[in-house]
Amino acid sequence: MRFDVDIGKCVVAQGRTFDLAVRFCVDSDRLALFGPSGAGKSLTLRALAGLIRPDRGRIVIGDQVWFDRGAGIDVPTRARRVGYVFQDYALFPHRTVEQNVAAAHAHWWPSRLTRDARKAVDELLDSFAIAEVRRSYPDQLSGGQRQRTALARALATRPRLLLLDEPFAALDDTLRLRLRADLVDVQRRSRIPMVLITHDPDDLIECAESVVTLAQGHVAGDAMEAASWSTAATRMAVAATSD
Repeated sequence: MRFDVDIGKCVVAQGRTFDLAVRFCVDSDRLALFGPSGAGKSLTLRALAGLIRPDRGRIVIGDQVWFDRGAGIDVPTRARRVGYVFQDYALFPHRTVEQNVAAAHAHWWPSRLTRDARKAVDELLDSFAIAEVRRSYPDQLSGGQRQRTALARALATRPRLLLLDEPFAALDDTLRLRLRADLVDVQRRSRIPMVLITHDPDDLIECAESVVTLAQGHVAGDAMEAASWSTAATRMAVAATSD
């Protein structure tokens, strides 16, 4: 998928001003926005989702213009058909796993789902290996089960684009390794392009095809393939060690 993004946004919070000015154009099915905390990654992701409105610029995804301030275009979040996985997963605490996934459909409760919707929910529960905990609540789940539930819910609407905000940040190292592989497998099987934001270089190596690096609200350098980014990072690390 082609991402053509050129946006600006001024955010004022707690007496501080942050200026986001991000511009990149890249073709990728697994794009990572990489950088330290405070670089502007989450703001950029939220702008793609339509959760915030940029002060200026344009967002074109594939062949669709989602936002163009000059032309007065701002496609609503629902019409953009994005699946969003928040860093804390944002599961409904008083709903079971099954009800959380079913919430992506027009009807809340599994007993009220259409036959096709119920089949889709059951397939997702099986695909993400959470069918056995379908009647459990989020606080009864492991970190991995919560993440898989959030992914299943995001995919239940059959989105055009999957957006993930630091999806592995809350997991231990062993679980990260397994779930990175699970995420790539899901993306390949579903063929839904994804944008992942992270500050962990290992996420890039395992999950991304292309990388856009952000620093202080701006793109630092050109977008590059993940393999090239990994090679460059290794060279920098070796050079730093030899100094």
